[in-house]
Amino acid sequence: MKIIKPKKSLGQNFLIDKNIINIITKAGNITKNDIILEVGPGTGNLTKEILSKVPKKVFTVEKDINLSKKLLEKFNNKIVLVNEDILKINERKFTSDPMIVFGNLPFNISTQILVKWIKYNDLNKTFKKFILMFQKEVAERIVATTNKKSYGRLSILTSWKMNVKKIIDVSPNSFYPIPKIKSTVLLIEPKKKIFNIQNPKNLEHITNIFFNQRRKMVKKPLSILFKSNFDEISKKLNINLSDRPQNLSPLKYFELCKEYENLIS
Repeated sequence: MKIIKPKKSLGQNFLIDKNIINIITKAGNITKNDIILEVGPGTGNLTKEILSKVPKKVFTVEKDINLSKKLLEKFNNKIVLVNEDILKINERKFTSDPMIVFGNLPFNISTQILVKWIKYNDLNKTFKKFILMFQKEVAERIVATTNKKSYGRLSILTSWKMNVKKIIDVSPNSFYPIPKIKSTVLLIEPKKKIFNIQNPKNLEHITNIFFNQRRKMVKKPLSILFKSNFDEISKKLNINLSDRPQNLSPLKYFELCKEYENLIS
């Protein structure tokens, strides 16, 4: 197949390391009954390995028209190719079965893609699990826990609906072209039971206010959200007003979101 020149505008870095491809595929634990969705298949190196596991069906979403044509030439009717932007499609139209998602996500929109999925209702009915490649710094923010430097909005939003496990760090040499940064593969599984939040935008709003002032004590963001009632809310939720935003657990943010939704309803 003719070598495709990666497009910088689409954040394209093609995975070429066979060992890493095998590790990613193995993490999916694919069976013959599984429906697969691959995001950004690029030149199809991972696609080929996925197909070797003989899943029930493989959907691939590739925005690049030239790559899409090459993928169809290479795999023909073995895949269902969707030549669209992953941020603009509704994956639930593909199948009613929960899908296993693989993705070497474009670095420039990887967090947007993840947040889009988190916001889905009945996430665990749409997706079985995700095996996703992120920029290492972004992956650290996703898996970070309370009191860690990388802990913040993305950590909290992800932990609301997902369990996350790090699989492996990936060297820049595993890609073509070679990126300037390291990558990390994460295994992400939707939780069956989640804290009841009416609208994820409210959780985004709250964490935004807190972590825009992450060095300040939580008294300030609490007073912005709850005005004169902030002291009452802090006592109800057992929050120390001298704590910093990174000191509060994800559960505290979920509880704060519930109080905020009661306030604005």
